[in-house]
Amino acid sequence: MDSRQNTVVNRRTARECVVKALYAHTMGGGNRDHVISTVIRPVLRGNGSITEFAERLFKASFDTAARADELIRAHTNNWEMMRMALVDRHILRMAICEFFHFHDIPPKVTINEAIDIAKRYSTARSGNFINGVLDAVVYDLHQKDQLNKSGRGLWGMDELVARLAAKEQAADNS
Repeated sequence: MDSRQNTVVNRRTARECVVKALYAHTMGGGNRDHVISTVIRPVLRGNGSITEFAERLFKASFDTAARADELIRAHTNNWEMMRMALVDRHILRMAICEFFHFHDIPPKVTINEAIDIAKRYSTARSGNFINGVLDAVVYDLHQKDQLNKSGRGLWGMDELVARLAAKEQAADNS
């Protein structure tokens, strides 16, 4: 396995730890540092850059939760946030956080990771739900020029935006 594949696998593990940590914090309360030291660090021990990534993602997910929730509400017609599976809410918040704060991670990667985590940790239909919401959010942010990506973070953007624009046009025509 080359180092790039290893990074992807480890970042997946980091994202899974972050979802678990967000869930643990919601269910048990306490402070963020305690959750980091009991949920994230034990699993990612020995991999400094991945642990830093997970800790940064966990903390930033809290910082952007209100903004993420606004975007989720805007793109989930007829859904109340409290009716959504808690794991799905945390996956959506974490992914939206990546859109805002992790400029080198392409949205396509963030969306695919979120879908895969939802399939593993949530309901049978969560992958499709997560995909639909995140597609709408990333397209909305791109249209409003609020998707701050640079370098590697731009990978796949043209085809992603083209696919989402075609999807929106098809919806408008129906």
